[in-house]
Amino acid sequence: MGPGFQEVIYQRCLAIELERAGLSFAREQEQPVFYDGIQVGTRRADFVVENQVVVELKALVKLEDVHLAQAKNYTVAYDFLLGLLINFGGKSLEYKLMFNNRQNQDLQD
Repeated sequence: MGPGFQEVIYQRCLAIELERAGLSFAREQEQPVFYDGIQVGTRRADFVVENQVVVELKALVKLEDVHLAQAKNYTVAYDFLLGLLINFGGKSLEYKLMFNNRQNQDLQD
């Protein structure tokens, strides 16, 4: 597709590609946010893939620290092993993989 489109266009394209790949996913899935075991609200993730990876899409000229923090926050708050931040708005595709250190610690124990 290339740069220059709204985020929702890239969301629709990614949904098509996930379907073609045979992966299960939910789009704009509301996820509970917990504090000390108590639900304190909800947030919507752009995609949850295979109930294991949260995917946040952007269509920005440049990713900033706040976008990285948001993706990391979603990964930890939703208690997924991995998070993926994808930016379609730059000159070339940009992505960042986020790891949930709490999940990774559980795997090591």
